[in-house]
Formats: sequence, structure tokens, C-alpha cells
Amino acid sequence: MEDDSPEEFLAEFKEKHLGAWGIVQITAGTGLAVYAMWAGVLMPGFRKVPLRLQVPYLPASKKQMRNVMTLLSGRHGNLVDLGSGDGRIVLEAHKHGFGPTVGYELNPWLVRLANFHAWRAGHYGKVSYRQEDLWKVDLTECKNVTVFLAPSVLSLLQEKMEAELPDDALVVAGRFPFTEWTPCRIEGDGVDRAWAYTMQAQRLPAGSAVLPVPKELKSPV
Repeated sequence: MEDDSPEEFLAEFKEKHLGAWGIVQITAGTGLAVYAMWAGVLMPGFRKVPLRLQVPYLPASKKQMRNVMTLLSGRHGNLVDLGSGDGRIVLEAHKHGFGPTVGYELNPWLVRLANFHAWRAGHYGKVSYRQEDLWKVDLTECKNVTVFLAPSVLSLLQEKMEAELPDDALVVAGRFPFTEWTPCRIEGDGVDRAWAYTMQAQRLPAGSAVLPVPKELKSPV
């Protein structure tokens, strides 16, 4: 058996009847592998986070990144990604001329993965990924903020942003919008959609006249 080639082993496997116990073994093995991935990569950092504020790691697609960058077109200065995951938004923003670009992520394994992506792209040391709680991040000097977070988190995060972000800051949300804010621009469709919000507009009293959309945020004709 030890000397069988992969082709011989596969042929023998196909000829056998697994039976109930065989199926259980395969199912258990697959489940164990999935759990190992969760425990090793996704779970660290979640233990101290309330269940309703936990956001499963789901990397941004190329369309989502493109929509985010479109909404950020014409902007400049620093950029912060809250819940940066594997760091691809931060890296893409750096390639588009933003700086400094910083990602805040609670999961240590995702921070390591983000640094690996930066190194592979030749930008290691030019972008920053920090293992920090986004609720403790000081946003008072942030000009551009991106978030790919769950609605339960966004509803609380908007209070922090309203209290800390400067009036000229722009917030771009992917996958889910801020339900209590009015976007100045929307890009994309379905799960790839992204929303842009100017902080000055969110601070206007109810019933106030809507501010004109900044020139850099207007869609090209």
C-alpha cells in the first residue's frame, strides 16, 4: 500500500464502498479542517469582542476595491481602513497615492497576512498594519476612512466618527451602508456597491439645506 502511486490509490479508492462509517470519517475530517482554519486564522481577536460586534473575515473583491477607489478619486492625504482584514484596501490606496495608509485589525494572523501581501507587492514598510481595537483608534486627524463592516458595527461606529472625524473627512463603506447617513455618492451594484459620505453633511441639523457635492466626488460626465 505504501508503494502505490497516486493513480493506483485513487483507482482503489473509487472501487471501494465507503459505507456509513467512511462517510462519517470524511465528514469529520473536513469539519476538523474547517474548524482549524477558524480557530487559527479567523477566531483570534474575536474572543474579546461581543458577539453582535464580531465581523467574519471576507476579503474585498476586485470590483469592490475598484468602486472604493472610484469614490476616493480626487482625494489625497492619509487613509485609514477600520477592520482591514488582509490589508488589500490599504495597499490599493497606497498605490493610488494616499499616504500614510494604515489598517487597523484585531486579528493577529490577518495582520501578518496583510504584511505578507505588502511584502510580495514590494510595498512592505510603505504601508502600516496595526493590531489594534478600532474603537480605540483616534480618528481626529483622519481625512479618508474606509470600512467593510457589518450593520451592527456601523450603527455604533457612526457615533464615534461623528464625534472624532474632521468636517472635511470622507468615509467610504463597502457591502453595507450607514443606514442613518445620507451618501453623497454611490458606486457599483449588489454586494460590490460602495457608499461615500462627507462628514460635514452628516453633522447638518435635520431639515438643513444639503451641501453641494465636492468637485472631486462628482461623477465624470
